[in-house]
Amino acid sequence: MRKVMLAFSTIVLAVGLNGTAQAKIQMPEQISSGVTAVELSQRQAVHWVSVEQIEKSLQNQPPMAVGFDIDDTVLFSSPGFYRGKLEYSPNDHSYLKNPEFWKKMNNEWDKFSMPKQVGIDLVRMHLKRGDDVYFITGRTKTKIETVTKYLQEDLHIPADKMNPVIFAGDDLGKNNKISWMRDHKLKIYYGDADADIAAARELNIRGIRILRASNSSYQPLPKAGKFGEEVVINSEY
Repeated sequence: MRKVMLAFSTIVLAVGLNGTAQAKIQMPEQISSGVTAVELSQRQAVHWVSVEQIEKSLQNQPPMAVGFDIDDTVLFSSPGFYRGKLEYSPNDHSYLKNPEFWKKMNNEWDKFSMPKQVGIDLVRMHLKRGDDVYFITGRTKTKIETVTKYLQEDLHIPADKMNPVIFAGDDLGKNNKISWMRDHKLKIYYGDADADIAAARELNIRGIRILRASNSSYQPLPKAGKFGEEVVINSEY
């Protein structure tokens, strides 16, 4: 009996010492709220699609007209817009109404724009299908432009398949892309902005969202998928 009591006392002492040791451990300073596994599983549901899935969805459909926005959709053009802001209106966005900026942007500064891989992949897929591809941008039109040339080169479009870029502009906030989309009888339109998806919805055509790169000069970033539209996965680059 004495041996049993001695063993029990030893266990109690060991447990007590262990608890004391743990009590002395200091937790690191908390620097953020952190996240639980439950919170990670409750992320927003988005209708993600790949280029391959879009292509499969078009099987057995005849060639069609499709449209693309340009900036932050098929081109990462922030370098030119960043330069324009610094040069013409460093304290606000009035440079976007300056004709001199658009002359530069539409003719010289796209040399510094990078084609997005998703743009290359989507255009290649549609051309392989025999679709007509149009580029409809909200940029202001200039008398001379080389955007068409750069897009053809950067997206590897054969000369006989390249349609001139359509400059829809932005007149007092009016979404001028809609009339062009209607006139060309588009069936699909790809864009990064809410207005792109809204325009497609108004015409009852398939609007597919392209992710805007997080380091784009066009801030704040839109909430992709908030209208229930398809969003192309890995399309931020």
